[in-house]
Amino acid sequence: MNTATKLSAYGVALALVAGGAWAVGSAVGPIKSEATNEGAAHGDTHSDTVAETQQVADLPAGLASSRGGYTLAPTSTTLTTGTNTFTFRITGPDDKPVTRFDVEHEKRLHLIVVRRDTAGFQHVHPEMDADGTWSVPLTLPRAGSYRAFADFAPTGGEATTLGVDLSVPGDYQPSDYQPSRVATVDGYEVKLEGDLVPGKTAELDLTVSKDGQPVTDLQPYLGAYGHLVALRVGDLAYLHVHPDGEPGDGETKPGPTVTFFAEVPSAGAYRLFLDFQHGGTVRTAEFTLATDGHVPAQPAPTTGHADDGHGHN
Repeated sequence: MNTATKLSAYGVALALVAGGAWAVGSAVGPIKSEATNEGAAHGDTHSDTVAETQQVADLPAGLASSRGGYTLAPTSTTLTTGTNTFTFRITGPDDKPVTRFDVEHEKRLHLIVVRRDTAGFQHVHPEMDADGTWSVPLTLPRAGSYRAFADFAPTGGEATTLGVDLSVPGDYQPSDYQPSRVATVDGYEVKLEGDLVPGKTAELDLTVSKDGQPVTDLQPYLGAYGHLVALRVGDLAYLHVHPDGEPGDGETKPGPTVTFFAEVPSAGAYRLFLDFQHGGTVRTAEFTLATDGHVPAQPAPTTGHADDGHGHN
């Protein structure tokens, strides 16, 4: 399997998410005209339009709420602490709601939601009504600014990732994370081996054990033995990859090690989230890793979370 097929069809590139960005204009900032005074006198906005179109086209996936004619349009971007019903539409080039989507990894749309300090990670799957309105319950226990990424492939179109910011008013208490290659969740221990290398494809091996014994019977979740999301600390650069091989291919073993191939574009610290399923429950292991591979001499295990009925539906 080549590197391209190892990357998720709906998350092959990093989205360098600017804080507070909702629409394309606010995400990329104003575009200065390079037109001459003569061009301006004639009202020529062609060069500006071309420059803006090119700049948007060059943006990594997930940075903007609009791209390629498609827009992520939430009913509201302000939610409350507790359980909310988050609703949104994907509108197309004709400004009408899109209602036809290809199935990618067993779902027509994948929604990743995380607070901007990388707390409260959720990977959920909304349901769509006949009019193109998607809805999903989101439990947001703490106040803050969240980022929602919608990964989808409109029928007849290209795989697309759009992002939008959500606000939960209240007393914001940011979380801090120390580098760690070991995560514990619900009695499971997951160890990460391998380094992130800017601009190069790197192999990451994640090994799952329980009570000191290797787990060799991982269960498929969304057509794979694991799903890995990487978020760059500071701007939430986004990468979603799937493991090498797939269940039932005659070669891929169901554990204890799940291998991923990922590429990050720059140096920095990254938060990694591994979804895996065992015993009928989806769990998420969390890691913090710098591109130079540095971790403390005695890294403290990072606690992940198990499926609470809202994080992996």
